[in-house]
Amino acid sequence: MGLTRDQIAQRISREVKSGYCVNLGIGIPTLVANFIPASMHVMLQSENGLLGMGPFPTESAVDPDLINAGKQTVTALPGASFFSSADSFAMIRGGHIDLTVLGAMEVDMNGDIASWMVPGKMVKGMGGAMDLVAGARTVIVAMQHTSKDGASKLLKKCTLPLTGKDCVTRIVTDMGVLEVDKGRGFKLLEWAPDLSAEAVIEATEAPVTVVPGAGPMKF
Repeated sequence: MGLTRDQIAQRISREVKSGYCVNLGIGIPTLVANFIPASMHVMLQSENGLLGMGPFPTESAVDPDLINAGKQTVTALPGASFFSSADSFAMIRGGHIDLTVLGAMEVDMNGDIASWMVPGKMVKGMGGAMDLVAGARTVIVAMQHTSKDGASKLLKKCTLPLTGKDCVTRIVTDMGVLEVDKGRGFKLLEWAPDLSAEAVIEATEAPVTVVPGAGPMKF
């Protein structure tokens, strides 16, 4: 029950504004590109050195040399540019990214995010997430609300090694849309059409306040 991966991405696409430079992380965030209206002027950036990334290609349009940071094949829109990874991170660290959408294993009510490792498990590296949460103007997280065993991933305090502190603005999960209420909990703005506000509150470890005017998500 709840939102599908595509529905999470579709809802996040509504947070994107014309004129934005946006970085999309690996996983659900990459799907956001498929829901940005063609009429909207948005530049999608990938850490491996691409500005002007388009939606995923059709099978007949796949170019194996054109990939995003997650090694998925992508498309490039007219006016796109290619550059080194060093230039890409200079763009991120210089504060030129308006919005980044990232996956996470945990987010807490202080706006802290844990997304890069689980102690004891092998990891390839931290990737660009630490630079993005520090350099992007707005950070939105796309994630599952609970773990496979039903434990909440929206916590009073993160338990895993942090990617960044006090950086997350909004979270879109399979259960709803929540905003970080720094140090107090989360504000519930919307919930999945087949769920209720009470179900979201029950599935969240940290305190949740339902804001006036909140309601089921509409697609």
